[in-house]
Amino acid sequence: MARKRKELPLLEKVTITDVAAEGKAIAKVNDLVIFVPYVVPGDVVDLQIKRKKHHYAEAEAVKFHEYSAVRAVPFCQHYGVCGGCKWQVLPYSEQIKYKQKQVTDNLTRIGKIELPEISPILGSEKTQFYRNKLEYTFSNKRWLTTEEVQQNVVYEQMNAVGFHIPNAFDKVLAIEKCWLQDDISNCIRNAVRDYAYQHNYSFINLRTHEGMLRNMIVRTSTTGELMVILICKIEKEEEMALFKQMLQYIADTFPEITSLLYIINNKCNDTITDLEVHTFKGKDHIFEEMEGLRFKVGPKSFYQTNSEQAYNLYKVARNFAGLTGNELVYDLYTGTGTIANFVSKHARQVIGIEYVPEAIEDAKVNAEINGIKNTLFFAGDMKDMLTQDFINQYGRPDVIITDPPRAGMHQDVVDVILFAEPKRIVYVSCDSATLARDLKILCDGGYEIRKVRGVDQFGMTVHVETVCLLSKLHEAKHHVNVRLDMDELDLTSAESKATYEEIKAYVAEHNDGMKVSNLYIAQVKAKYGIIERENYNKPKSDDSRQPKCPKEKEEAIVEALKAFKMI
Repeated sequence: MARKRKELPLLEKVTITDVAAEGKAIAKVNDLVIFVPYVVPGDVVDLQIKRKKHHYAEAEAVKFHEYSAVRAVPFCQHYGVCGGCKWQVLPYSEQIKYKQKQVTDNLTRIGKIELPEISPILGSEKTQFYRNKLEYTFSNKRWLTTEEVQQNVVYEQMNAVGFHIPNAFDKVLAIEKCWLQDDISNCIRNAVRDYAYQHNYSFINLRTHEGMLRNMIVRTSTTGELMVILICKIEKEEEMALFKQMLQYIADTFPEITSLLYIINNKCNDTITDLEVHTFKGKDHIFEEMEGLRFKVGPKSFYQTNSEQAYNLYKVARNFAGLTGNELVYDLYTGTGTIANFVSKHARQVIGIEYVPEAIEDAKVNAEINGIKNTLFFAGDMKDMLTQDFINQYGRPDVIITDPPRAGMHQDVVDVILFAEPKRIVYVSCDSATLARDLKILCDGGYEIRKVRGVDQFGMTVHVETVCLLSKLHEAKHHVNVRLDMDELDLTSAESKATYEEIKAYVAEHNDGMKVSNLYIAQVKAKYGIIERENYNKPKSDDSRQPKCPKEKEEAIVEALKAFKMI
């Protein structure tokens, strides 16, 4: 007989007191900390506990008794269901205040390091329609809201194009209007949807992998160029003919599209890095501009998604670097060389290092386009590239700029930076929790934090970029290196990460029952700089005799890590 599930309590007239990470707010009842989404400090609500641990709980607001004086009215019709733009209920001035607090709290509480006065966050001029890239998903399983279910509405059309519902990978919320990207994105998406409905195109079933239409990516640029990428599953000639009819319709309806591309993806996962891109109309790229520099952006290229605010972010980083024209600069995680090329005219030479070879080729092209002669770019694993031999050949860096992914830097990369001993380190981070962890190690290794400033690129969301300047002390501190585990981070940094079993389940559901081992997951996580908790299974050594994760399984694991926002 199954154990009867314990009924969780309803707490009445609870006052929300603070804001936490990941868009949740905080209430305290006795000694219990409660995390609640879609409320703001000052709201008085009834809370239904959904999950309870010893020291904290998670709940949802089921009734509002009083609304906060600082509450804003959400402008998006999909607010509360979509999962994005969670801070629409907070005025932007309040968002900035709490982002500043989040950066300060993470650096002091997690890093436990001495900080200078933190500069005020540089806010974004645009808080709507600021993204230059959005990816939409097609699905034959439209998500029905609670209100729609309660009304017993029967929908003849259950196909949808929009965004994944959080924690429901096979369900997609049909989006009418998204406020994140220029409205042309909404026009294109809805036109493609209506054409597909009218001509009875099949939408992908994310469980069985049947159906034609899979994904659509829209990229805009500050130059006025427009890229659309349509991704489909094509197995028959007649399907290809139908697909090209749709592409022709898009080209005819939207002549402003300068780059209309398509990708055939017959795999079980959504990764496109290993797939050929075909040009249906126009060029295979668009351009971005920043301070007179032009950057070529292809369908697979990474470029900061808020172009205008990325410029401000890079200016802060360049200012922190204190370049005089005489410095040798190493740009780690250089990507397509945006930062490297941006600071090049203020340095003697810039060396960019990036793991992805395709990105390095783009970086070289961008240098050539702009007539930049003092940059060198190398592809390879950071810990393997930045060796004593490399430094002997190319020189010891005066300044290192590092802009790692959300998981922060791998321990080996931090060790290499300490080995290189640059005079200054400029750390650009999209997650102040993992930033705090890495700063602790760098400070214990003989560096001191001189400047800190947040740069907000993503209004209406909880995310904020942070730039730190560290300077080399004349004499290293006596220290013991300590690596903070993810368990020591705040709730939302630790609890939001998927377990091995969750990753395995995701891989199996998306890849026809594919099985992956703990070893393979650990290898992929290590490759992407994700630090393991002590209680996780890890490879006992890096012995070459250990089986290496096959490419197909690596791609599937990477897709799962992206779905759980771990990379």
